[in-house]
Amino acid sequence: QEPFPPQIQPSSQKIPVLVHNGKPVAESLVILEYIDETWKNHPILPKDPYQRANTRFWAKFIDEKCLPAILKACWGEDQKEREKAAEELSKLLQFLENELKGKRFFGGETIGLVDIAANMIGYWLGIFEEASGVSELLTSEKFPKLFNWANEFVSVSAIKESLPPRDKHVAYMRKRFGMVNASK
Repeated sequence: QEPFPPQIQPSSQKIPVLVHNGKPVAESLVILEYIDETWKNHPILPKDPYQRANTRFWAKFIDEKCLPAILKACWGEDQKEREKAAEELSKLLQFLENELKGKRFFGGETIGLVDIAANMIGYWLGIFEEASGVSELLTSEKFPKLFNWANEFVSVSAIKESLPPRDKHVAYMRKRFGMVNASK
């Protein structure tokens, strides 16, 4: 059975999918831009064109560079691949650490598109670490600004209320991918 009725089946077969007014919008970053353009009361992209471009760059960086490195670091084929991915992730996270430049959020004082895209790091990375048995990917010692940002991000009431229960997702991820380092 198809997950969506034929009239709203996304052509790209990607998830997540937002259905608005009966029409599907697929893929996380595309959905976020659609939300920004549709509901203007709470912008998640800056108004300035240069800042918007910069925001898009960092969101894409997280989606296309950090996410694959996180998945390989936690569930790579073997220990060697996981270690190599963890090293690569460390370099990528350092770029994000530098980008925070003492700001509360990537966009400044309010949550924006980069923060939402970085949810993969702020919330999910800890779940992936726990579920896979891999640790030390995001620590306060290595990445103090990014670590503090993650805690600040998940503490915002609108974010906190929307996050799925951690324990259930750790169990799900362990079941789906297995625990690669059961001894840890």
